[in-house]
Amino acid sequence: MSYSQPLSILSRKWKSLFLWGILAALLTTSLSLLFPLEYRADAAVYIISKSRYGVDPYTVVKSAEQVGQNITQVIKTQDFFDKVISSVPANFDTTQFQNVTDRVRAKRWQKSVDGSVVFGTGVLNLSAYNRDPAQAKILAGALVDTLVQKGYEYIGGDVTIKQVNKAIVTRFPVRPNILLNAVIGFCIGLLISGAVIFSRSKRFF
Repeated sequence: MSYSQPLSILSRKWKSLFLWGILAALLTTSLSLLFPLEYRADAAVYIISKSRYGVDPYTVVKSAEQVGQNITQVIKTQDFFDKVISSVPANFDTTQFQNVTDRVRAKRWQKSVDGSVVFGTGVLNLSAYNRDPAQAKILAGALVDTLVQKGYEYIGGDVTIKQVNKAIVTRFPVRPNILLNAVIGFCIGLLISGAVIFSRSKRFF
């Protein structure tokens, strides 16, 4: 079989390939819908490292980046969880964290919050996830407030944290990522169907 023959075979079967890709995309989309749809609220803080004499601005920014990286891990801890929950408004629903084991509570908290540092800056993005967009916004606001008020406990007194973006909620659910899952499913469907068609055609050569 020449190298051009596989492509010729697949091109003749493009309708079958496309159909199986669509079916796989529909399957992955259906499976995605079995999971709870969650919204994300995003807020941001700016990490300000106190400049020291003789320290260049680049070093100051890199120091702020490192502090931000540390904070992304701190916000997922039990201690930070306790601080946030003790300060959230009364209208925040804490039911998912109640009457469960410490392990389950920790896993749920770690799935509910996230952080990322903007490279080359001292900006730290904070995200909160919830099925209710209003609850996600409240939680994101509580994350920021806790960092601004009590962040010094984790980073020392040489760093100041200032809120630069209030919490904004996504218009549509972001978890699970239905569109991405559908695209992945479509590609998998194409690959599997292509492999099956090609393997069957080899019997005739």
